[in-house]
Amino acid sequence: MNAPPEPRWLDPDERQAWLALAGVLNRLSAALDAQLRRDAGISHFEYQVLALLSEAPDRTRRMSTLAAQAEGSLPRLSQVVARMEQRGWVRRTPDPADGRYTLAIMTDDGWTKVVEAAPGHIEEVRRLVFDPLTKPQTRQLRDIGGRITRAIDRDGHVPDDQPPTAAGPAQPR
Repeated sequence: MNAPPEPRWLDPDERQAWLALAGVLNRLSAALDAQLRRDAGISHFEYQVLALLSEAPDRTRRMSTLAAQAEGSLPRLSQVVARMEQRGWVRRTPDPADGRYTLAIMTDDGWTKVVEAAPGHIEEVRRLVFDPLTKPQTRQLRDIGGRITRAIDRDGHVPDDQPPTAAGPAQPR
C-alpha cells in the first residue's frame, strides 16, 4: 500500500507571506465595510453592487452577471437588490432580450447614493491600500492580484469587463 504524498508545506517565507495576505483579506474587508456603514449607511457589498451598476451601459446589468462581478452568489445579490429596491436605488425587470434573465437597473436615487458614498470610500481605499505603497509596489500588487485571480479562476480567464471589485461610480453622464 502506498502512503499518500507528503503535503507541500510552506517554507518560512511563504508562511509569513500567507499570514500577511490572510490578515489583509480579513482586516481590509472589515475596515472598508465599517467606513461605508458609518459614513454612507451601506455595506461594502451594497457599494460594490451600486458601483458596478453605475459603470454599466444604461446602468443596467443582468442579475447573474452582477452577482459574478460583485463576487457574490445570486441569492445574496437578490436579497441585497430587494433591499435596494425598497430604498428606491434599484429596480428589477425581466430582460426583454431573454425573459429567463432579470435585469437590475440603477435609479437616479441609486446614482445619487453611490456618488455621495464614493469620495469617502475612495479616500479610505487610498489611505489603507495605496498610501502605504510605492508606485512599483502598487504595480506589483496589481500583478500579484491578477496572478492569484487567474489561479482561482478555473479556466484562467477573467472577462475584461469583470473587475474584481468596483472602486467608484462611473463618471456622471
